[in-house]
Amino acid sequence: VLRCLGIPTRVITNFNSAHDKNLNLSIDKYIDISGNNLHLSEDSVWNFHVWNESWFIRRDLGSFYDGWQVLDATPQERSKGIYQCGPASTKAIKEGDVTLDYDSPFVFAAVNADCVTWIRYSKKRKERIYSDTRKIGKFISTKAVGTNSRVDVTANYKYPEVKEISFKISYSQYKNSLMDDRKILVTAV
Repeated sequence: VLRCLGIPTRVITNFNSAHDKNLNLSIDKYIDISGNNLHLSEDSVWNFHVWNESWFIRRDLGSFYDGWQVLDATPQERSKGIYQCGPASTKAIKEGDVTLDYDSPFVFAAVNADCVTWIRYSKKRKERIYSDTRKIGKFISTKAVGTNSRVDVTANYKYPEVKEISFKISYSQYKNSLMDDRKILVTAV
């Protein structure tokens, strides 16, 4: 329909697409101390999900957010009371501007959520035991104009993943970093 109105529009496919039901920007899995799944989260990861992008000028958000906007014709969640998604600026998604309107947090999570596994000891005590920061948002693609080739548009949605570099530290430093829930990350330039 948007193409019929003269608005540039294309189909986007996101592989390993997160469905962040509770909008906490992570896909959470809870297990008990025996490793059994507790089914406490409705979050999921889909093999792929497809949406549309259309090229808009965003006077409501400011010119920085002009350009490709995400519109999902098959939303699975209500937004402002109805089933709708977008138009969310791809620039906002890439920059992590999840406070903007138009479902930016939901789309950000779809392409960039962390997959986190928790051990739940009790209703009040849980511990993060695993986090995969690279699983979500792979090979975000559209079809090339005039051919059946795939065009990778992942860089429109997210920056390259940060690489973790291992190096030796003392056991006490390691233990403290786990207790404080911190990671030592080094970004290559």
